[in-house]
Amino acid sequence: MSSHKTKSRFALPELGEKVGRRPARVADAIREEIASVLLREVKDPRVAAMIAITEVSVSPDLRSARVMFSCAREESERVAAGLESCKGFLRSHLAKKLGLRCVPDLQFRYDLSVERQLEMEMLLKEIAAKDDQSAR
Repeated sequence: MSSHKTKSRFALPELGEKVGRRPARVADAIREEIASVLLREVKDPRVAAMIAITEVSVSPDLRSARVMFSCAREESERVAAGLESCKGFLRSHLAKKLGLRCVPDLQFRYDLSVERQLEMEMLLKEIAAKDDQSAR
């Protein structure tokens, strides 16, 4: 009797196996293309503000993509409205450039990570200043 186990097709992947590389590659390509299109081709003044596409995450079935953007806090609602209005243009551009069978539905979200990073830096500077004062 052999001690050889057959691998179930429903088994969880082993640690060394490549899982989910395609969604990550598609997400990177989408991020680059959207950033390029927003910079060169979109004429909407709401989106013409200083905007950065910080991250794109794509669902495993490539049907939806969450696009995280960063801009001035007071401009975030206006920029989000501008991005929603040019969503169809962005999807058609992605279809032409990326050659996907199904272009993901784009969902735009304001990225708070930059603000949180600045807040953390300020707190750390305050703590360092207090430590310097107490050391004296």
